[in-house]
Amino acid sequence: MTVIFDIQHLYYLPQYLPVLAELTKHDVACRFVFYRQAEAELQKVCEEVIANEQLDAVWVDNWSQALAHYTREQADWLVFGNAVNDLDQLHRVSKTVLMQHGIGPKQCYYDVSANPTTVRFVEGQHRLKRLQALYPNSNFVDTGFAKLDPAFNAPHALLTLEALGLDPAKPTLLYAPTFYPSSIECFAKTFAQDFSEFNIIVKPHFFSLSKDKYHKQRRLLQQWAQAKNVYLAPVSDYNLLPFMALSDVMISDASSAIFEFAALNKPVVWCDFYKLRWSYRGIFSFRFKQRLNDDIEFFHQITERVEHYQGLKQAVTEAFREPNKLASKRIEMTAQLAGATDGQVSKRIAEYLIANT
Repeated sequence: MTVIFDIQHLYYLPQYLPVLAELTKHDVACRFVFYRQAEAELQKVCEEVIANEQLDAVWVDNWSQALAHYTREQADWLVFGNAVNDLDQLHRVSKTVLMQHGIGPKQCYYDVSANPTTVRFVEGQHRLKRLQALYPNSNFVDTGFAKLDPAFNAPHALLTLEALGLDPAKPTLLYAPTFYPSSIECFAKTFAQDFSEFNIIVKPHFFSLSKDKYHKQRRLLQQWAQAKNVYLAPVSDYNLLPFMALSDVMISDASSAIFEFAALNKPVVWCDFYKLRWSYRGIFSFRFKQRLNDDIEFFHQITERVEHYQGLKQAVTEAFREPNKLASKRIEMTAQLAGATDGQVSKRIAEYLIANT
């Protein structure tokens, strides 16, 4: 049996690695397809990850080359982290899987299933029922979110504050914004000083660090990184999970990281303020609403909402002081939006793939 994982972007990998570990236990041959990166630094990071994780990987330049490779290899299963084209052609030689790389409130979470894979593994009954209503002829299986498995199986083995050059005597704040719509440019240049009593781990989205169009975000991030109480995760730190396991409170914006951190039953402060492009403001604000979906309403139930940077300090302080304030609601919503959090998600996925080969 052979399974090939498609790595369109490096940040898909944390969702795949726990499944790889389970499949390897059953002597399943697992291979990876990486796409060559235009940025030399990013290409180097990908090559280092392949070496460090000891992945059996091949490189392609584009989807056409990937498609040719998949058609030639005829693996039992092809695993994708986002929607792809040419599924009819792929299904002549292989079965396909969609493991969406995030569980956030963006509309694309649902839209990607318009082109149906053989199976899509989903997270929780709310997502399952909504997808089944939208695409009644597609195959969805509620397994949970595999990326979170290591946090439940070995949370203390992932990372230490000392390894990041931070103070273990201080509480730790994780800031994990998405790239767009993002709160980064609404934060003060004095962010690090304003929260000097905390360790601050800043883990921006992959695109904020790698795409030219987000250079203004990058300039601000690099300024914060000069402070002793700040660790700015570089592109090579592609996995958010070790930072989540290490942190006491997270602040984020329209990011799936909110659901992920809440699934660990830790407090989240939601930055409901964003730097929007002119094409998303005023009479074009409908585009902003279209980019998100109704699932963002669940943020209200599991987070402390802040509408501007000036209110952030008080919300963060209260979250540290009362970490269990929304604990019961986080547990309830996690069951709906992330599914089972028993550390066995990747095992269920592996068993399904083996049983349905």
